Amino acid sequence: MCSPRTLRLCEKFFVFLLCGSALPAAPTFYHDVLPILQKRCQECHRPGEVAPMAFLTYRQTRPWAKAIRESVLLKKMPPWFAEPGYGPFSNDRSLSQPEIDTLVHWAESGAPEGNVKESPPARPWVNGWNIAAPDAVLTMPRPFPIPASGELDYQYIVLPGGFSEDQWVEAAEMRPGNRSVVHHAVVYVREPGSTWLRDAKPGVPYVPPGQTPRERLVAGITTSEILLVYSPGNVPEQWPPGLAKLIKAGSDLVLETHYTPNGHATSDRSKLGLVFARTPPSQRVMTLQMGNDRFLIPPGHPHYAVSVRGTLPNDATLLGYFPHMHLRGQSFEYNLVERGSARRPLLRVTPYNFYWQLFYRLATPLPLKAGTELEFVGYFDNSRRNPNNPDPEEAVRFGPQSREEMMIGFFDVAVDPHMDKAAFFLRPGTQ
Repeated sequence: MCSPRTLRLCEKFFVFLLCGSALPAAPTFYHDVLPILQKRCQECHRPGEVAPMAFLTYRQTRPWAKAIRESVLLKKMPPWFAEPGYGPFSNDRSLSQPEIDTLVHWAESGAPEGNVKESPPARPWVNGWNIAAPDAVLTMPRPFPIPASGELDYQYIVLPGGFSEDQWVEAAEMRPGNRSVVHHAVVYVREPGSTWLRDAKPGVPYVPPGQTPRERLVAGITTSEILLVYSPGNVPEQWPPGLAKLIKAGSDLVLETHYTPNGHATSDRSKLGLVFARTPPSQRVMTLQMGNDRFLIPPGHPHYAVSVRGTLPNDATLLGYFPHMHLRGQSFEYNLVERGSARRPLLRVTPYNFYWQLFYRLATPLPLKAGTELEFVGYFDNSRRNPNNPDPEEAVRFGPQSREEMMIGFFDVAVDPHMDKAAFFLRPGTQ
């Protein structure tokens, strides 16, 4: 017969066995981790893309297990900066808590490989692109040389489209030849008959006339439609079925590129890929923008607000947002101004990250009536606590260089497919 002490020891032993058997098995790479990487990470973490390491195989991923754990716990990766409570967004990169727990548990368990037979099918990728195989590729005819140091004006390069008929574009991607020196780029559609940049020769880098960089930037301003905006970390433009952008027959595409030297003399030869819609869309996508170029950020100011307001001239459906600032950018918000000047926040990007400038695409587009008032507010940290601040002792104005600042809120809308940009900005009753 067991003594009371022995019974207690037996009870503890069986409890230990039961608890031990209830512990979940450590996640394995093939069964648990790889599906997350395919869904959330491989877009950037594969050869030829923006990330410096690939996460396609166990051998590629295993050395980074501890770094993955740290990055997901701190929510540094995947990059996503929209505050919770807005959206939802169709391109939300953020990990769910179960996904974070899986990656952390995997790393803390020694990053086991598991059974390769449990591996999901490889996610298909088009070599060299993040869109489907392009129907057309336009490439800079020659590399653009970039010195090791200094500041460069915006370069405008006209790429003849060669389109003999109208083309509806459902996906577009700009691929810099050298990401390290491309600060950002805007691709415009210059329609036939436009006098914008009329002195620019096809394929030859062009700088608009002016005495200062600001004057030359202003001289390059256009009302032409924007096909896409490229920035570090952003993903290609891909619109849902029934939505597309229009390139009219005979149009040219213009690359407006901001190059920033990186300490080594180098060059860039960017290219543009286009995927055409197989059927005419039900709505046309247009990229609009509101910005403020009349501000002065005081030296040392930790939270300086710059705002802009405007009203929609016609009905439109809001599709998403793309805020743009420079190194002092702290946060950015899009607001809908309602009756009595009350503001309904649509999106708050906090923190704003100059090195990961993202487009936030609404999962459910928002219909807006003509006359709807929008307000965009950018906040800037010009203090010493901002580690990216080029000079906290300097008062900062609008300008093209990274040491200067910009405050631009881009946003996509969908409109009737027969409406062009000029007609959209004619308010009802003024035609």
